[in-house]
Amino acid sequence: MDEGLSVKNRNGEDSTPSAVSRRQLVKYAGVGATFVAASPLAAASPASAHVGDDRGHGSSSRNRVWRAGDHHVHSEYSGSFDTATNPPKFQKGGDAVYPIVTNAIMAKHFGLTWAMCTDHGGPTHSKVNLEQAYPDLLRSRALVPEVLQFWGMEFDAPALDHHTLMIPHHADEAQQLFELESRFAARDAFPSDPGRNTEAKMIEFLKAAKDMRQKPLVIAHHASRSATGLGVYGQDTPREFRNGNNAAPEIYVGFEGAPGHQAGPLNGEARGGYGNHPTYGGFDQMTARVGGLWDSLLGEGRRWWITATSDSHVHWTRGGSDFWPGEYSKTYVYARQDYADIMDGLRNGRVWVGTGDLITSLDLTASGQRRSAAMGETLTVSRRNRTDVEIEIRFRPLMGKNANGDRPEVRRVDLIVGQVTGPSANLDTDTNPTTKVVARFGPRDWRKQGREYVIKHTLRNVETDLYARVRGTSTNEAEPLADGLESPWDDLWFYSNPVFVRVS
Repeated sequence: MDEGLSVKNRNGEDSTPSAVSRRQLVKYAGVGATFVAASPLAAASPASAHVGDDRGHGSSSRNRVWRAGDHHVHSEYSGSFDTATNPPKFQKGGDAVYPIVTNAIMAKHFGLTWAMCTDHGGPTHSKVNLEQAYPDLLRSRALVPEVLQFWGMEFDAPALDHHTLMIPHHADEAQQLFELESRFAARDAFPSDPGRNTEAKMIEFLKAAKDMRQKPLVIAHHASRSATGLGVYGQDTPREFRNGNNAAPEIYVGFEGAPGHQAGPLNGEARGGYGNHPTYGGFDQMTARVGGLWDSLLGEGRRWWITATSDSHVHWTRGGSDFWPGEYSKTYVYARQDYADIMDGLRNGRVWVGTGDLITSLDLTASGQRRSAAMGETLTVSRRNRTDVEIEIRFRPLMGKNANGDRPEVRRVDLIVGQVTGPSANLDTDTNPTTKVVARFGPRDWRKQGREYVIKHTLRNVETDLYARVRGTSTNEAEPLADGLESPWDDLWFYSNPVFVRVS
């Protein structure tokens, strides 16, 4: 290891001055990524895009702004295993190809301030993570300190498709992941153990995670990729989401609204890798369908959030189906630039998502009776008084060009409202018939305030608990259409997470 990377900080991590030599970057990231990181384009790219203003959402909001990130990024440690030997022999680069630090450099270049390494599991992969990948993460943190780099994995969730397993940043983070992966990951045992791949094992995993002092986060990946039709689900089902969220509501908090692999159409492949049933505007059917599964979960009062990720394996210009982290999809978290607050934002729904840098800031606020609440929060109003609720939407368009060289424009913003009626007796239900688009807004309906656009709408005589959420688009589609091979750059959307209103 280079001498400048050998100093340990108080968390046991490699530490280095912010000025990293070109030789160090070439050694760990490769020449191409090094040139990108050092180029003048880095300052002019979306890396320098505005990520929000420090708005007061309570006394604990000091220094919080919208910070873009990606919690689903693969490195060369998403490899392959030769199971003819015992123990299995691991080979780097079998599925994804880039070093961890290359992903961090590209994340920085495309405007991310936090990211997460989420490599695939496999037989005895828990040891590979602990002994090989984690030391490389420490080097990457030292080489690219501007990007907070979480430790975790793409968890082989028992009986389900892959999930983010995000570990809190602390001195024993590597051992915490090793414990969870080695005990619960469906594919980690060697020889294989069919008893690991059951829903009961998933619930056991979530309960173990909930009981840990340092509480991880679990978010479902590409939830409908195995679905064979609209509402005909595959590996991930409404029942499993409900059971998991019931077991650990502060751990199991959501799914990818917009899955990765969005560059698939650029190489003639399905957007998102959804070869059985398509995405809609790049978003999973569970999110994109108004009154669908996401709205069904929110209508029960569940704090269930959506994110957007790259799922980066191989860039589309090298024959893959992926964009770099932050090049196309971003998950914005209202947080300080520290690990704990970003995880807190993800856990509590201070999150909105967007594609193609259509906008760079989004605020959704519900106000009434001299109180207000923002995304992820709850406004409580008294039914004894007139219960009009004022909804304010603020968004900031991109100043400049996105990573495709375009200047995208918002053509419409939709306000979506649904009632909160409590837990459903049917764990399989995937609809909320109360959810509607209550208002659509075009450029004539918003007013400019500084560099932001502001929309206001009043919900009259609110008598029942509800939630409100927002989406917007660069298209003229009233509802997002099923995706084909159109360029993803011509089909841009953003979605907020909800704000809740409780009538007491």
